[in-house]
Amino acid sequence: MTYKFISAEEAASFVKNGDVVAFSGFTPAGAAKAVPTAIANRAMLEHNAGKEFKIGVITGASTGVSLDGSLAKADAVLWRTPYQSNSDLRKGINNGQINFFDQHLSHTSQYMRYGFLGKIDLAVVEACDVSDNGEIILTSSCGTISTGCLLADKIIIELNKRHPKNLRGIHDIYVPDLPPFRKEIAIYTPSDKIGKEYVKVDPKKIIGIVETDLPDEVKPFAPSDPLTDTIGNNVAEFLLNELRTNHIPKEFLPLQSGVGNIANAVLGALGRNPEIPDFSMYTEVIQDSVIDLMKEGRIKFASGCSLTVSSECLNSIYSDLSFFHPKLVLRPQELSNNPEVVRRLGVIAMNTAIEVDIFGHVNSTHILGTKIMNGIGGSGDFTRNAYITIYTCPSTTKGGAISTIVPMCSHIDHTEHDSMIFITEQGIADLRGKSPVQRAKEIIEKCAHPDYKEILWDYLKLGGNAHTPHTLTKALNMHVEFNNSGDMRNTKM
Repeated sequence: MTYKFISAEEAASFVKNGDVVAFSGFTPAGAAKAVPTAIANRAMLEHNAGKEFKIGVITGASTGVSLDGSLAKADAVLWRTPYQSNSDLRKGINNGQINFFDQHLSHTSQYMRYGFLGKIDLAVVEACDVSDNGEIILTSSCGTISTGCLLADKIIIELNKRHPKNLRGIHDIYVPDLPPFRKEIAIYTPSDKIGKEYVKVDPKKIIGIVETDLPDEVKPFAPSDPLTDTIGNNVAEFLLNELRTNHIPKEFLPLQSGVGNIANAVLGALGRNPEIPDFSMYTEVIQDSVIDLMKEGRIKFASGCSLTVSSECLNSIYSDLSFFHPKLVLRPQELSNNPEVVRRLGVIAMNTAIEVDIFGHVNSTHILGTKIMNGIGGSGDFTRNAYITIYTCPSTTKGGAISTIVPMCSHIDHTEHDSMIFITEQGIADLRGKSPVQRAKEIIEKCAHPDYKEILWDYLKLGGNAHTPHTLTKALNMHVEFNNSGDMRNTKM
């Protein structure tokens, strides 16, 4: 079939007010860029003419400034799911302008297929190649776009020549059957592939191809520092002890790691420790640190959903694909985050928290209980199903004015029933097999900053001999004090 090559502006003309659009992208990696920017420009023209123009937006996770940023600035987002990290989009969500609903990332594609998110009008997908019979080769991520293409009435392809055609073979595209006919997902090692190298669509649905040469908009993460290095070393020491006590098999287990500078520091510490065996990853986001350790032979294989790496790192991958093809696979997020597979493989999950409370609950998403930062992402998919689940965070933020260890989380994403290990620069709290009071003592003693220990001990004593000794009139005193004075250290219990 001969496809029609069109401009981004022509592509945007196919979008109507109220349409639901599925975009490629999982982080800025592999995100559509030219077409969403053109849709944003069209929205501004429509608004200037006094007309309504907003769309529903489904992606894989956060994306880049050309997608989330441009649409948010243009007031073109009616609703958005499942995860975001753009400052303009976040502002619109937190001021009530944009309807955002947070989701576990493993749920989004199946919710789309179940019809829970309504009809998908258009899919916009970044690709490095497309065949005449409708085989679309994705670029640096998979996200939810294979399902978006399956369900959408129309498809527009951004054919991006920044990504080589010989990426073909690095993706593993598989869409599970609908219940009650769903079979097991037959991934038994991180390197198993069960799907196709491409997204297969009816070529008649492809209404246009927009040629681009735009880089992924991945921002570099902050370099490690003494604090993050200490957290990373604490994680390495914990896992070493688990190996020594035979809690982890001597062959080790696949790792999942969240996104950011703490995650990079943790992986760096594991890679430097000679007592940690060479290991594999079964994760969402593959960062620069993973690629560096792969080049050093410390990481044997990495399964993920996106290559969220710097431009320099991505270029190094593309210049040596013969080396990386046998060591990398990118999958849709309902595979990379699938609870069935995570539990089968015995994944060790390592994620970051905004705050944790003394009884083991975790807030991954909200500041002071009301303002969302990014979203739950895949942390819940892994937390609930991992062999061991680890949460890391610094013990304080804002120059010490905020304690990340609090009496009660201002928002709860993961409950005490799912958390196991908390690690800060202060130490390691192991909650396994402990009652609420025992957990509280462990967390305060091992993870809290010295400036806050007395406040937390005072709170625990207030509750007396209850099974979970909360004092409801004081449970959020630290948060209230920060709102009042700007410093939790002034809290009185």
